[in-house]
Amino acid sequence: MYDLIIEHGTIVDGSGLRGYRGDVGIRDGKLAAVGRSLAKADAVRRIDATGNVVSPGFIDPHTHYDAQLLFDPYVYPAIEHGVTTIVTGNCSLSLAPVRPDQREAFGAMFRLIEEMPKAAFDDGVDWRWGEGFGPMLDVIAADTALNVAPLVGHSVLRMYVMGGDARRSATAEEVEAMCELLAECLDAGAVGLSTSYIDIDDDFRPVPSRFAHHDELRAMCRVLGEHGRMLQIVHEFFDAGLTVSRVEMLGDLSREFGIPTTLSPLFQTDANPGAVEMVLRSVAGEWERGARVWPQVQTRPIDISWTLDQRSIMFLGIPGWWPVVSLPTRAERVAALTDPAVRAGLIASLDRVSASSHSSVDAATFVIREVTLEHNVNLVGRSLGEVAAERGTSASELFIDLSVEEDLGVWFIRPNAGHHDVAAVGSMLAHPLVHVGASDGGAHVGSFATYGDTGMLLSTYVRESAALTLEAAVKKITHDTAMIWGLADRGLLREGYAADVCVFNPETIDRGPEVASHDFPGGGTRWIRRQVGVETVIVNGVVTWTAADGYIPTARAGVIATR
Repeated sequence: MYDLIIEHGTIVDGSGLRGYRGDVGIRDGKLAAVGRSLAKADAVRRIDATGNVVSPGFIDPHTHYDAQLLFDPYVYPAIEHGVTTIVTGNCSLSLAPVRPDQREAFGAMFRLIEEMPKAAFDDGVDWRWGEGFGPMLDVIAADTALNVAPLVGHSVLRMYVMGGDARRSATAEEVEAMCELLAECLDAGAVGLSTSYIDIDDDFRPVPSRFAHHDELRAMCRVLGEHGRMLQIVHEFFDAGLTVSRVEMLGDLSREFGIPTTLSPLFQTDANPGAVEMVLRSVAGEWERGARVWPQVQTRPIDISWTLDQRSIMFLGIPGWWPVVSLPTRAERVAALTDPAVRAGLIASLDRVSASSHSSVDAATFVIREVTLEHNVNLVGRSLGEVAAERGTSASELFIDLSVEEDLGVWFIRPNAGHHDVAAVGSMLAHPLVHVGASDGGAHVGSFATYGDTGMLLSTYVRESAALTLEAAVKKITHDTAMIWGLADRGLLREGYAADVCVFNPETIDRGPEVASHDFPGGGTRWIRRQVGVETVIVNGVVTWTAADGYIPTARAGVIATR
């Protein structure tokens, strides 16, 4: 007797082997039979997968769902895209260990870096576990619909040990205390350590991990080596030379301590067409010398949406704009934008950045995405440059004037700002040393939709451009990811493995259009994408989402994948 039989599907088992027709039987949350006919077997439930692919559930190795998990155990809409396991705590930030008196400072840092609305974070994160990493995982494990493999953040370890003095070099005693704390977190279920070389906090200061001496990181990597766990870094991805230096650093750490390492993201941009090749040559050299260095590459192009009604990372690179968009109320922002002196300075600054050959920001290319006033509906989908030319003004002036006219309710988008060359990105994704990831799931919710990367991989880069075979693409986001991260019983359809399964139509799977959603605590707008072509998602043997029924309210079969 099986709990569930999936029959008549094409099994793409995650190993990279050619897909084949067969059945899958599940019992007690495990895969009990894979491949052979189960037509005569008994089952509590049967799913007909005729015409569909049956694959392992997808694993997303770079997310920031840490906060969302606490108020949304389904991390909507991640699961419907076939994602059954997520890695949280990236970029030096995890919700534990954090002392009670550090919560506000940490929250402000997390909200800025991950662009999460303050109301959503404050209303959704209740810190009910206290401060420890293990207790936090207990809270998550008690009510999650998908599996979680959590990193512990280097910045929070520094804050916990060094308090308000975490932005300096640590003493030997402090380093030892951090190493002991890291070991406790790893024993409690952390999949590794994350650190950052680029992020800033809400006061424009480097995050605490950026003040660590390299010997501090080496000491922590020694602990990772003792536990066989991962080091994740976010590097200076805007500079190919610095990225190569980080690759070499990771190679040294990987060889010395026998650990896997990963850096994210690696982008393709027209501004520096030779950068990717330079970085991948360096990665290959480190592997030849015995290291494990995995650059993470996302599938989607870079596009950023924003409104002047909220802070956006886009304005960090335009002098003078951040103080204005950071004003606490809409009325104050409108007043600043209409002040003649302030307005003139903002326009001049945006004009200079737009004209710079070293900038990817050009006000003329901003596209009007969504408006609130009926008489402006005809502007949707048009660029500021085009509309400004018709009105006899500049794109920078129109940007401000239209925002004020709409009481800051108008949304803009910079489409295809990078990573949009299908041939180039397809070549990256197919590279044997590239780790498919860097989705940033759950972060930057007002800037872009961090959902549907798996659907885009299987549509754009398998079905349409044939950069990868179906079997190779599935392996990239299942078995490869599980092996890289040490998730020993996931990522394959193999008897005895956890029954994480995705059933999808290979002819239609895709990501849906980017749409506005208002479901976070405190309201506000975030951008999401719904699935296309996914039929059923199963987590640890429990049907958790189906195209017919949506999310199953009673399905809470997720676990901490590292326990």
